Amino acid sequence: MSEAIILFILLGAFSGFAAGLLGIGGGLIIVPVLLYLLAPSIDQSILMHTAIGTALAAIVFTSISSLYAHHRHGAILWRNFVKLTPTILLGSYSGAILAKYLSFDFLRVFFALFEITVALIMWFGVSASSHADNLSRWIWSAAGYVIGLVSAMVGIGGGTMTTPFLVYNNVKIKNAIATSAAVGMPIAIAGSIGFMVAGSSQTLPTGGIGFVNFEALFAIVAASIFFAPLGAKVTHIMD
Repeated sequence: MSEAIILFILLGAFSGFAAGLLGIGGGLIIVPVLLYLLAPSIDQSILMHTAIGTALAAIVFTSISSLYAHHRHGAILWRNFVKLTPTILLGSYSGAILAKYLSFDFLRVFFALFEITVALIMWFGVSASSHADNLSRWIWSAAGYVIGLVSAMVGIGGGTMTTPFLVYNNVKIKNAIATSAAVGMPIAIAGSIGFMVAGSSQTLPTGGIGFVNFEALFAIVAASIFFAPLGAKVTHIMD
């Protein structure tokens, strides 16, 4: 087994555990590491695109495993999932197609600034006066589209946006994490399809279909689907 495969498996284990623990898709971790691991074999002009597309494809499988684990604990707020999903699908696909026309440097800087912003929002515990159940339909639709659009552009399952959005609107943190884990599935499905379609017309090799590298994908998924339920279990025993 090559060194790269071993590193992909370790990446899958760590990102899968984090996905279950925090309700994220794992792209927050997968994308930066893939930038390093895929650099020797992927042209830099499409390196960020391939890292993002591959991360989203891996999140499809991780999110299913994480979703099932959180559902068994009865923590997913399915009514909120239903309100977000329609425009999340549209936003995710749009984000993937848009990313094709953005440069490596723009996507890299956008990814970094996005993560810093979300971290600050969570750190300072900003919250609204109303509860999520009282939000109007257009707010849910707008939030879904923005979450899907940005998540696909940076290769995440949306948990780093969905969880803060729900917590901001006074949803309990464990329910927010579980619901975010569920929302990661439609984001990843629409986004990964979008990156495969967007990359199908370019001629530089990515080791798969479009902007998805199969070697990294299969190794990451093989480990992440086992570690995501473990992370979800830990979520429900922590304060």
